Amino acid sequence: MQNVLLIIHLILALCLIGVVLLQRSEGGGLGMGSGGGGGVMSSRGAATALAKLTWGFAAAFIATSIALTIIAAQSSSGSSVLDRIQDAPVSAPATDTTAPALPGGDLLPPSAGSEPVAPPRAE
Repeated sequence: MQNVLLIIHLILALCLIGVVLLQRSEGGGLGMGSGGGGGVMSSRGAATALAKLTWGFAAAFIATSIALTIIAAQSSSGSSVLDRIQDAPVSAPATDTTAPALPGGDLLPPSAGSEPVAPPRAE
């Protein structure tokens, strides 16, 4: 149930993004520079179909958000994540001291004789 609701939630989010991007811009970000009376208190006509669709998608998105929150709260065990970690049995980490073999042997450059491998001295 939770997976189905989550898929519907994601589809609604994508539809909401698409519908908002399709709408015509009113000009002037955040209502700035809109001239006389073109703001919130304008005598604009009825809402367009895209505006109604946006409201519908937004309401459905909020409803699925609340439903997912309720489902997540019911499925939680009532304990903290830290409580579950402390109750879990602790196993010793594997101590494998053998390194995996490299295809060409080691990665060190060939050295002549018994001298240590070191960068050349700056003179």
